[in-house]
Amino acid sequence: MTPAGYAKLRAELKQIKEVDRPENVRDIETALGHGDLRENAEYHAAKERQAQLDGRMRYLESRIGMAQVIDPETVKEDKVTFGATVTMLDLENDQKVVYQIVGEDESDATHGKISLGAPIARAMLGKRVGDEVLVKLPKGDREYEVVRVEYKAIS
Repeated sequence: MTPAGYAKLRAELKQIKEVDRPENVRDIETALGHGDLRENAEYHAAKERQAQLDGRMRYLESRIGMAQVIDPETVKEDKVTFGATVTMLDLENDQKVVYQIVGEDESDATHGKISLGAPIARAMLGKRVGDEVLVKLPKGDREYEVVRVEYKAIS
């Protein structure tokens, strides 16, 4: 993942540990004070939230622990690899599209950040400026030409 993606995961983990989890403990304690637990909807909701927070916390700790952080600014390649910002020309409609290849936890298609495992990213890997890229999509095949490959910080 990129340094920005790593920082985002760490910030979310910190939020859960320092804010969300303590708040949830207070909610459970408050609900316990309301009496009979069998019919206490607040208690059951707080316990369910606790399970969700614990699950997300374990997931984040695992992802952070296994993370391989790669700063795109340090990559010196002329071909498409992880961290590349790639400008491509859609050969069907002459529209330019820009994608940043990021880790799966960082992908956000609405902002042009696509996961390394996405079909279009897999099709681009190893390509250079001037190469054509054939992407097999559910709506049909699309052809692109790589116009620019650059490595810059991903925010």
